[in-house]
Amino acid sequence: MKTIFLAFCFTVFASTIKAQFAPQAGIVGSTAIHKGSSQIVGWATNCIINRGWMDIANPSLGLASAGDSSNAVGVADNLIVSLGDSGIATLSFASPIINGIGADFAIFENGFLNATNNEEAFLELAFVEVSSDGINFFRFPTTCNTQDTQQITGTGMPNTGDYIKAREINNLAGKYIANYGTPFDLDDLKNTSGLNVNHITHIRIIDVIGDVSQHRSYDSEGNKINDPYPTPFPTGGFDLDAVAVLHQVSTRSTEFSTSQPFAFYPNPMVENLYFSTKEKLTIHLVNAWGQEAFNKVIYQSETISLSTLQPGIYYLSVKDNNNHQWKEKIIKLP
Repeated sequence: MKTIFLAFCFTVFASTIKAQFAPQAGIVGSTAIHKGSSQIVGWATNCIINRGWMDIANPSLGLASAGDSSNAVGVADNLIVSLGDSGIATLSFASPIINGIGADFAIFENGFLNATNNEEAFLELAFVEVSSDGINFFRFPTTCNTQDTQQITGTGMPNTGDYIKAREINNLAGKYIANYGTPFDLDDLKNTSGLNVNHITHIRIIDVIGDVSQHRSYDSEGNKINDPYPTPFPTGGFDLDAVAVLHQVSTRSTEFSTSQPFAFYPNPMVENLYFSTKEKLTIHLVNAWGQEAFNKVIYQSETISLSTLQPGIYYLSVKDNNNHQWKEKIIKLP
């Protein structure tokens, strides 16, 4: 009987434990991407904004109005556009985003730390969706383990009721403070029907209404999302600074040039590398440790299968018959 009782108590205790995620920027274990990170290879090039209300419960106040769509384009610079309650930003890019190793893009907001506790910050959250055709969008699965009985307020700052712990949030934009992007990994959506995770053309950011009462929003697990509400100001809702690209379809080496008599694509690649040439080429591929992974001599356009290679970074060396040599970095995706 004692064993059964202890097992029951353990089960009840375990069921009350909520998952913990990566902590706030600056704390060991954080996944935040700094705006100056070398991981960043590009930024959003276009943005369309559909504003939401300053306070959805009081439409007479009008729509959020701070900033404009240009503030969300280009590098993170702390110049923001406010979405308002349930406002939407739809962003596009010079080249499609692809599912590389680890996070593939990062979203920047302008949250700020609690001056007395670096685990907590004033954070405004948003759902994130992606599309490979600009028409059909698919949402990242989300988790919000913040308490949902006392409303986190958007007015009267600062007080402890206005702050959120990043450890309680997963896959919601706005998890990190200003200058640090929240990363998203397309691996989370790789088996989604109708979505090509190696050709993401659009990202949609939708403000979360953090009201735990009438206008509440829910995460993927049915939990109410509690974030600052109301924020009845022109700066109401999610404040979008920028969207950084971490993995992107390469625009290099896809056409012949006077100095390079061959082309290859795609990069990053999954299984096959396609070479276009009209002359003899010697191809060498080495891994990140300098170990040879592949070598071949080709005399014409050819498809090279690299399906047996492990995912990772490789270095391609191409030499022509006159000993001219070109080098490129290649990314092999899972």
